[in-house]
Amino acid sequence: MNTIWIVLPILTLLMFDLGLSLRLEDFSQVIRRPWPMVVALVGQLVLLPAIALGLAYLFQLPPVFFIGLVLIACCPGGSSSNVFSKLAGGDVALSVTLTALSSVITLFTIPFIMSWATQLVGESVGITLPVGNLIKQNLVLMLLPVLLGLGIHYAWPDAARKMDKVLGKLAFPLLLVLITVFYVQHRHTILENIGSLGLAVTLLILVAIACSSALSRLVKNDARQRRTVVIEVGMQNAAQAIAIASSPIIFANEEMAIPAILYSLMMNIVLLTYVFVVRKKPLL
Repeated sequence: MNTIWIVLPILTLLMFDLGLSLRLEDFSQVIRRPWPMVVALVGQLVLLPAIALGLAYLFQLPPVFFIGLVLIACCPGGSSSNVFSKLAGGDVALSVTLTALSSVITLFTIPFIMSWATQLVGESVGITLPVGNLIKQNLVLMLLPVLLGLGIHYAWPDAARKMDKVLGKLAFPLLLVLITVFYVQHRHTILENIGSLGLAVTLLILVAIACSSALSRLVKNDARQRRTVVIEVGMQNAAQAIAIASSPIIFANEEMAIPAILYSLMMNIVLLTYVFVVRKKPLL
């Protein structure tokens, strides 16, 4: 079974659900509270890819995993971050806005960073990136579902709330199904590389969280904002990374999606632990 036919509808549903929960007035927070936005976006769009690049070199990852690690680091925030922010006592409106902003901004940053990473280590082993196809796929699977959900939110708000309630409950189980299917198909490759790759992925999450928390404190974000920033930076849209890696019109390489699968598992473990800790210690 080609997992692309599982991940594409899941990704589309996740982005559609994000659009359903959006309000245009949420974006006024960018002006009213710029520092939480700046810290989160810098952490997600700059720090995370830079840390991934450094770790990929440090662990001397093979090109396919090198590119896969940078890919998951380039992706926008995951839709589950909004739920995690709520559980952690964070700023949910800020979380929704950050997820939406990063989803739009990465339409432009992913092609740039991935083109550079592919030229850096991929072309020597035959891995190339058709940038035009990447942009087209992201527009169809990322932007259009968000705009459709946003349109329904304003045209039929009651229907949007009902759909959001259902889709919000489906998101995590659907991702678990995707991860399970992917693991079953690629368990031998995953187990062979779990040592260095698993450690690199775990360090990527932990270092990114530590840096975003430190930046948040530096600009004096309050506790609710700090929690949201940490969760937004740490939680990535693994479904998008898997869709890009395994898409037949882009990389067509399911092994490249293994870092995203491992990241998805570890980010939930690490961030659930973080949520548990901050609920016990309100000042964190």
